[in-house]
Amino acid sequence: MSFKKLNIPLKEAIDRKGFEAPTAFQKKVLPKIKSGADLYILAPEGSGKTTAMIISVIQKLNSEAFEDSPRALIYVKDKASALELEQKFQEFTREMYLRIYCAYDEQNIDDQKDEIYYGVDIVIATPRRLGKLFSMTGIHLGQLQMFILEDAEFLSKGGAYNDVVRIPLSINKCQYLVFAQKMEPKMERLQDLFMERAQIVKASK
Repeated sequence: MSFKKLNIPLKEAIDRKGFEAPTAFQKKVLPKIKSGADLYILAPEGSGKTTAMIISVIQKLNSEAFEDSPRALIYVKDKASALELEQKFQEFTREMYLRIYCAYDEQNIDDQKDEIYYGVDIVIATPRRLGKLFSMTGIHLGQLQMFILEDAEFLSKGGAYNDVVRIPLSINKCQYLVFAQKMEPKMERLQDLFMERAQIVKASK
């Protein structure tokens, strides 16, 4: 898949960033994500996984805001990862109207609930904080289209796994994407819950 097949605002953002063509791994994975398939996406650092994810989310959301409820939910391991990913998204979306929101433990949860209520398109969240927001009905997932685990190795730490697996039980139809460097046992356990039809996409050696 070439960048030429993306929507115009996204192509313009890619041009601004100076990307002339997708990496070999991105050529492989972008069409599979676009197809709507559930995927385990396994590749080493530097292969372009995160950029492929960002491009895919923006393309799926058509580079524009829509109503109030989030359409993409991205789990990350901690606050630093959330803020870093938000910045990477903003490098693409600065000429678009897409609302990106970070939810992590250090923030006031009532403020977070209010800010999400007023409308977001993409939520980047740590597992514990998203779990608390969900428990207090602080986030509506009825319009969710993409459920993503970024650098999913964090599932093996603390109670992250339990916080993550609660949410899909309340989602009717959604695309699930798990990004990691390699498959780990807790990632495999997701196959019994919501990844039973998932394909595995690996970087070529």
